[in-house]
Order: sequence, then structure tokens, then C-alpha cells
Amino acid sequence: MSVAVARNNRTAMMLALLVLGMVGLAFASVPLYRLFCQVTGLNGTTQRADEAPGAVAGQVSVRFDANINPALPWRFEPVDRKVTIKPGERIQVAYRAANLTARTTVGTATFNVTPALAGQYFSKIDCFCFSEQTLKGGERVDMPVVFFIDPKLREDPATKDIDEITLSYTFYPVETRASGS
Repeated sequence: MSVAVARNNRTAMMLALLVLGMVGLAFASVPLYRLFCQVTGLNGTTQRADEAPGAVAGQVSVRFDANINPALPWRFEPVDRKVTIKPGERIQVAYRAANLTARTTVGTATFNVTPALAGQYFSKIDCFCFSEQTLKGGERVDMPVVFFIDPKLREDPATKDIDEITLSYTFYPVETRASGS
């Protein structure tokens, strides 16, 4: 009887460890997937960089798209709809956001580029999307994005013919903690 109990206890312990491991993987999967996308450019995820390598011959057009989750009472749009740049050239553009309410609201932006294969060559140096944005009631702001297109875009057989990239943002509301008001 004690051998059976010991075997059952060991099986129960193994199953408990398996469940704990699966729960741990579930919590780690989102950050690990995000890291994987940032490293590989998968699904149009852009890269982060400290500086641009410098312009080379050629040109790429970049279109700008702006979207808002209906739960966020903002107006959001690119200041310029399209720019044409040289690969490797550092460029700054802006998106304009306006809070349409009288109260302070907080938003966060998700982003991607299309075609998705271009994501690994689209590098941001600075972006409003790196942090949450807080707008006071009625406030209107221009939010910069500083980026470049890596010249390696032209060397990759899968992307060498890409002449236009779309950078798209969608702003979502950030749920604020109850502040007692």
C-alpha cells in the first residue's frame, strides 16, 4: 500500500510541476513573442536603433496611417500622408493627436509596417509609441517619429523591389487605476 501511495504522490507532484510550468510559459509567451517579432521583423514589427547609417542612392516612399480604438476619445492623424526618402536617411515626421473630451485621457499605440517583410528594415530611433501618451482635456499635440529604412532592404532578394512602405499606428485607451475620485 505504501508503494502505491508513494507512486501516486510522485505522479501528483509531476503533474503539479507540469501545470506550473505550463502556466509559466503562458505568462512568458507574450513577451517572448514580442521579442521574437522585434528581432526578426515578423508581422511588420519595426526595429529600434540609436542612429541612422547615412543615406545611400535610391528612394523609398513611406505612407502614414492612423487609427483609433473607438473607446479612446481622440482624433489621431499623420501630419504628412507620405514622404519619399533615401535608404539610410534619418527622417522625422509627426502624428497629431487631440483629446476630444474635457478630461485627461491616456493612450498607447501599437504599430506595424506593410508589407510585413519590410519590418526588419524599418528602424525607429525615437517614437511616441515607445511610451503611453497622456492628453489633458482638449489638448492637441504633435508626436514625433524618427526613423530610417535600412539600406539592406535593397540587398535582400525578398524586399529589393519594395518601393513603398506603410507605417500604421492604432491608439488604444489605457485603463487608469482608480484614484479615489
